[in-house]
Amino acid sequence: MDSNGLFLIGIGPGGVSNMTEGAISAARDADHRRYEAYTALWSQDDLSELEDRIGPIEKIMRPEVERPDELLELATTSSVALLVVGDPLQATTHVDLQLQAAEVGIPCTVIHGISITSIVSGAIGLSNYKFGRQTTLTYSYEGGWVATSPLEVIGMNHALGLHTLVFLDLDPTGAGTGDQRPMQPKDAVESLLSMAEKLLLYSEEMPTDTVYDKMKVDSVTKICNEISSLMVVLCSDMGTKMQRIRYLSVSELNNAAKGGLHCLVIPAELSEVEITALQRWTKE
Repeated sequence: MDSNGLFLIGIGPGGVSNMTEGAISAARDADHRRYEAYTALWSQDDLSELEDRIGPIEKIMRPEVERPDELLELATTSSVALLVVGDPLQATTHVDLQLQAAEVGIPCTVIHGISITSIVSGAIGLSNYKFGRQTTLTYSYEGGWVATSPLEVIGMNHALGLHTLVFLDLDPTGAGTGDQRPMQPKDAVESLLSMAEKLLLYSEEMPTDTVYDKMKVDSVTKICNEISSLMVVLCSDMGTKMQRIRYLSVSELNNAAKGGLHCLVIPAELSEVEITALQRWTKE
């Protein structure tokens, strides 16, 4: 390992066994280890096992990564490992950190890890070629305001015959500074219903000037009107020994088991193989 520099290390979805040997070695050899704990999380048991393998780890949150003066200062004279759940460049925040390091002449090495985006499609049995734009389902903000763009993305993908991978929020505050509370399936239902209600209320105000605009309005309105019966794939704790997959309706999410980290896949038009694959997940 170089005597100084920044190492962006992907630690995978959870558990030391899912890390590459290169990632473990680089993290162990670093002078400083920081665990980025706001874009995704490992369980405390997994983190403790990792510390046993590589040495002490300090948890940092969003401000320390988005304003990385301390990280970059350390990296000028020593080796700093930033441990990121999944793949380190999956979030634009970490790409920006990489660029900032380059601007000040600090070496930056990337060690990739297993990402949720590379796990989900194959694990549930949907064609990777048929996925559209991804989105994140957020908690309602202070005052009850809710973003509707996730449901707009889902609706547009659906109209184009594309599946949608939907990440679930980790932070009710949106600040990325405190204890995270990963969104549970029941929270996701509340968020989706709130979005649908808001979009239907204002659908007549959506632009219809172009063919694209009209397609978007039609698809979003259809999704909103059918939101409770919309079929989704609930993916829980993927890539870990606690992994669970369920194919069920949005309304049935209310009774789905809790877990650590969840995401949803909203299937669009399905092939025969995909239909058969999803039928495996209709029961616990």
